[in-house]
Amino acid sequence: MRTGDLCQLAAELAYEHGADAVDYARRAVVTLECEGEDERAQFWYALSILLDDIVTYGVDPDRPLVIH
Repeated sequence: MRTGDLCQLAAELAYEHGADAVDYARRAVVTLECEGEDERAQFWYALSILLDDIVTYGVDPDRPLVIH
């Protein structure tokens, strides 16, 4: 998944679910790690970080995202 797509997904989840989206993503990480789905857990972890930034207004999802 491209960075822009990941940010768009996070923006849509944040818009739809607000701060609850961060909690959903973090629960997904724990569940997937317990099931041995490490790659999927890493995806949800990255998504949870973006969600947290969007929800706390640290990142504007309408602007291009730069990941270093």
